[in-house]
Amino acid sequence: MPTDKSPSDAGRSVADPPAGRSDANRTLTLAAMLFAVSMTFIDQTIVSIAAPRIIDELGLSSSGMQWVVNAYLLALAAFFALGGRLSDILGHRRVMVAGTLLFVLSSVLCGCVPEGDFAQSWLIIFRATQGLGAALMFPAALAVVIAVFPVDKRGRALALFFGISGALTAVGPLLGGWLTGWTWRAIFWVNVPVAVIALVLAAMARIPETRRREKLDVPGAVLIAVGMGLSVLGFQQASAWGWSSVLTWLCIVGGLAVLVVFCRYELRVEEPLIKLRVFRDRAFTVDMLVLFFAMLAFVPVFFFASVYAQVSLSASPNQAALYLLYFFIGFGIASQWGGRILDRRGARPAMKLGTALGAVGFALWANKLTDLSMHDQWPYAALAGAGIGFLLAPASTDAVNRSIGASYGEVTGVTQTVRNYAASVGIAVFGTVLTHVTTDRVVETLTSRGVPEGPAGDAARSVAEAVTGNPDARAPSGDGRIATLMRDSMDAVRLDFAEANQWVFYGMAIALAIAYLCAHRHPGTRVTGEAPTDEPARPGRGAPDGSG
Repeated sequence: MPTDKSPSDAGRSVADPPAGRSDANRTLTLAAMLFAVSMTFIDQTIVSIAAPRIIDELGLSSSGMQWVVNAYLLALAAFFALGGRLSDILGHRRVMVAGTLLFVLSSVLCGCVPEGDFAQSWLIIFRATQGLGAALMFPAALAVVIAVFPVDKRGRALALFFGISGALTAVGPLLGGWLTGWTWRAIFWVNVPVAVIALVLAAMARIPETRRREKLDVPGAVLIAVGMGLSVLGFQQASAWGWSSVLTWLCIVGGLAVLVVFCRYELRVEEPLIKLRVFRDRAFTVDMLVLFFAMLAFVPVFFFASVYAQVSLSASPNQAALYLLYFFIGFGIASQWGGRILDRRGARPAMKLGTALGAVGFALWANKLTDLSMHDQWPYAALAGAGIGFLLAPASTDAVNRSIGASYGEVTGVTQTVRNYAASVGIAVFGTVLTHVTTDRVVETLTSRGVPEGPAGDAARSVAEAVTGNPDARAPSGDGRIATLMRDSMDAVRLDFAEANQWVFYGMAIALAIAYLCAHRHPGTRVTGEAPTDEPARPGRGAPDGSG
């Protein structure tokens, strides 16, 4: 397809950076893109730390808070490929700036949420628009990096792009804990100065603009958004509707059916939103399966571990952040080893080791949750993090190397969509499990201590929905004896919540065990040739992904 170029650009390959680009300009460009995408990674984890404070101040339900976390991930997954396509058509720099502005405006509005009945809807709506902004910004920023760096320097630039931005996932909990000590609203407002720096650096770098005259696959964009949204809605609302509800299964099955229709449509359309041809390679398909099951645990663990620490362990937001740091220490160390294993022996050994360690780590961690001791859990949290660290970069990098003939954009479009969709499904499914098990456990505890079954059931549902561990605040009015019994049961209720979290963490261990079985199906042969074509024809649809 032709690109919009000035006469001076005629005859230059699209794979080459614009003539006259200095190293200083390229450095400014890379820095600008790093500041921009850093917000998207930090926001995957920063909200988890503040969740109990947000629930308590705004009166949100547990499922409502899960939607606040999930709306961002789901929008990012559903619109990532669309963002890349728009960046191809409208211009990479233009879409990056538009995405950054939408992201930061949504962040400000999230921080300005009013108290009252509309608070939950307000947060969910603007978290979704935050995700849309990230879906526009990230692939466009990637395309800019690919476009301005020559082939011989592009590998190092992309390594920095994904390495630094991915490592910022670990900053989210620490930053969230510190900011929540002041006000939880600051976890959203902190994006404002970061966005300003990104936009100023982008202006100083004088990034060239390129566009391609291509069609936008609107039907494909609608199908993938509807399919993902419906399926996650079914999983998420199963806690309220029940697994026996026709509506629950209508959403789940209907959403998955729409995704099947999307795949069939994409294989037939001339200019698809996502080129599914990359799945013809068995190794690539295995890589995607491993990533899918690993991501069922990787992002959700931040939310569930943070809430567990603050409810069952009575930890402060800062203490909860340090609790998650155990996981990140294992993740960071293993990420380096995983890369070395990939270079020397290929992706299969790294994925097998990572999935095995992850499954064992999450299982042992789950077993220690009921001890209600933060410090006794650190070896198992670190082991679970190490498992994810060993497999994440090798699986993502191998997917890129296997997809011969596809561009960086096409491959990362697939990997990021799979990863974010899996994270959304993980939060929805495990959130439903947590709500059901918490309700059952608290009912047993309260009835065994003399609370009548009816009030015990009402209180248990309130505790499960509020996730505050403060059932006496919602005790049935007019019966002081019941309220007193419930206050006396607080320690037991915290243990009940820990037992409910055990089911979640065992579920994560099972997800990693399934990923281990998938890793065994990998061909195992190493790929040492050139990765996907450097031509940024579809740079918005993906890239090598070693990010965390």
